[in-house]
Amino acid sequence: MSEKQPAGTSMDTRTRPVMPPTLGYVDPIALWQEIVNGACGCNDPLVKGLLATGIRNHASFRCALAALIGRKLGDRSVADDALAELVSEVFDADPDIVSAAAADLVAIRERDPATANYVTPFLFFKGYHAVQSYRVAHWLWHNNRCYLALHLQSRCSELFAVDIHPAARLGRRILLDHGTGIVIGETSVLEDDVSLLQGVTLGGTGKNVGDRHPKVRRGVLIGAGAKILGNIEIGEGAKVGAGSIVLESVPAYTTVVGNPARIVGTRHSSLPAFTMDQMLPPIDYII
Repeated sequence: MSEKQPAGTSMDTRTRPVMPPTLGYVDPIALWQEIVNGACGCNDPLVKGLLATGIRNHASFRCALAALIGRKLGDRSVADDALAELVSEVFDADPDIVSAAAADLVAIRERDPATANYVTPFLFFKGYHAVQSYRVAHWLWHNNRCYLALHLQSRCSELFAVDIHPAARLGRRILLDHGTGIVIGETSVLEDDVSLLQGVTLGGTGKNVGDRHPKVRRGVLIGAGAKILGNIEIGEGAKVGAGSIVLESVPAYTTVVGNPARIVGTRHSSLPAFTMDQMLPPIDYII
């Protein structure tokens, strides 16, 4: 961990920092204050109620996030208020979940060029909502409440079109950009600082049991529609091109593309998840 540093960046997109990313402590109090300030800057009469319900009526980031998950995932089976209370209890039991949620939000602000503030991803980005719902489901899964965890997984799949098994292991500063169609299997691992685009599958190769899903190391960027199948490793800092089918492990700091995926270009030294640069080096073969 690095030294504590204030969360948030300028609301002006022209001064958006891309590198270096926020890797250390995110102060949830400072982050929440910036979110509240952003919400207070909107005077649209049709949106004021939404901003009040989602942000201004809450005393903290933790309380607002619990209410948001409850409001999003609540249904006739588990009512909104009951689910929000459950989420709050989970946060009490494991405050690190709230810290991870704050870090995820800062990562979105730093990496996504469509994000000019923290209000937008907090209220409207289903990729963010899906990851935070997963974090609650993951806690439930490991505390003998598997059916409730699977219920939350099912609700996320229905509402967000994002399907993350509650037993999967996700690190911090995870970005699911757009989110639609992302599938993350039961024994998948995503380390810190991973970015996934829409339509990515981290799946198995058939009916194998046990450890059967990909292990995605730190700083990996996986392009839209890529399918990574089997108990293989995507090495630190690797980049997977859009639409690729990956069936074998990918070395660290390399770029792969195609069906089946092959290494292209030379090794790089950066972590592409931070820059979100999806450009590929020259390709010397034709599929």
